[in-house]
Amino acid sequence: MKVRVYYEDTDVGGVVYYANYLKFCERARSNIFFEKGMSPHNSDEFFVVKHVEADYIKSAVFADELEITCELIEKRAASITMYQEVLRDGEVLFTGKFKLAYLKDFKPHRIPKELINVFS
Repeated sequence: MKVRVYYEDTDVGGVVYYANYLKFCERARSNIFFEKGMSPHNSDEFFVVKHVEADYIKSAVFADELEITCELIEKRAASITMYQEVLRDGEVLFTGKFKLAYLKDFKPHRIPKELINVFS
């Protein structure tokens, strides 16, 4: 998924604020569902971020066009782990590993097979 860095994404120096890399990754994960005509959330079943490992390598700045990648690296009964990168012109700026727990009625629940297939 591609995103443009807007002024609102940056700090006073025009550098992307660190928390916005997490937002870019969240958008990319949601976009996987949207591209398949699905929603990443419904009234009683959804994924939540349980754990994040983030590595900030280089800074993105105002007006950059970024590409955000998503790769499923682990699947368990009630969780998945995604590896994501934020790139500018093929150069890696940020990497993140996101463990997502699947909840039904706000309790951990086995991930339905059709949702696992969304990430394949």
